[in-house]
Amino acid sequence: MIDFRYHVVSIVAVFLALAIGIVLGSTELQGTTIDVLRNTSQQIKNQYDATHARNVELTQQESADQAVAQAGESRLLDGLLSGQRVVLVNAPGAPGPVVTGVMSALHQAGAAVTGQVNLQPKLLDASQDNQQFLTQLVQQVAAPGAVLGNGTGLQQAARLLGSAILTKSTDPNGSTPGTTPGTSAQTSTRAILGSYAQAGLLSISGRPFVPATLAVVIAPSAPPAGGVSDPANQGLITLSQQLDAAGLGTVVAGSASASGSGSVIDALRGSTAAGQISTVDNADTVTGQIVTVWVLADALAGRPAGSYGPQAGDSAAAPTPAPTPSAPATPAQPTGPRGKNGRTATAGKNSGQGSPTPTSSRGKS
Repeated sequence: MIDFRYHVVSIVAVFLALAIGIVLGSTELQGTTIDVLRNTSQQIKNQYDATHARNVELTQQESADQAVAQAGESRLLDGLLSGQRVVLVNAPGAPGPVVTGVMSALHQAGAAVTGQVNLQPKLLDASQDNQQFLTQLVQQVAAPGAVLGNGTGLQQAARLLGSAILTKSTDPNGSTPGTTPGTSAQTSTRAILGSYAQAGLLSISGRPFVPATLAVVIAPSAPPAGGVSDPANQGLITLSQQLDAAGLGTVVAGSASASGSGSVIDALRGSTAAGQISTVDNADTVTGQIVTVWVLADALAGRPAGSYGPQAGDSAAAPTPAPTPSAPATPAQPTGPRGKNGRTATAGKNSGQGSPTPTSSRGKS
């Protein structure tokens, strides 16, 4: 029979064992536990220090690479787009540094930037009501007898816009390169752009009513909330396709921070349009701006579209081989009398450079 004393002894034994465990845990085991924690903490710190040092190294390397690219930009681009006119089509929220950087690179390549077309969100609105509105607007604005084609309101509006601001001819309306084209096409384009602007679909700067031969679409500064399938992405892809069909080539360029997962560049690269339209995902850098021009030169030469930049996966970071800029002319040989210092006294200075004018273009469907 178990008596009260047995219960007392059992309870005392339990508390004694608990006390011994606490003592052992706070004395004998404490050193081992702390050592393990210290070693783990030191390993994490070492990994952080190594990662931080590598990050600093890569940042310095990138800065040096961009400085080299900037120093050689004029040589890498000289004459690549001579005789061509380029229009910038800016998506809603397009980053200003990308716009100005690409424009500078185009000028250095010898291209004439006709102007900028700044898209508004309403143009990319995929709602049924807006699609009907776009269809009605196109029917009102288009010239009598114009072939509008089938498709959604956005497709028709983009097709009309592309035909207004782009052309496949480097000599529109019979004018010579470097001169202002005839006024008939400009009048029609002014009417279309004016109607689109009045409807809240876009705004313009410069002279985009002078038809360009090439287009650069500047992607938004951030991916849309809906990811790859967001209507804004799909709308920009549709617009880019229509621009590409109307001119000699179109490239979609964006900043590195806004070209990742869910962006329009990500969406385009995963679509059937990737075989038609090139993309550059680091156009906020000098390197990316150079590549943007190279891609347009590739389009003029009839080379296939590609995906370029650090986020292009297995694709090249730049077109291979890179387009060849115009070569400097051979300096004139001295023929005049020599002075006392042995140099030619009347030798002329030759500063001219060749400027190849691309004439071939990609076939359009």
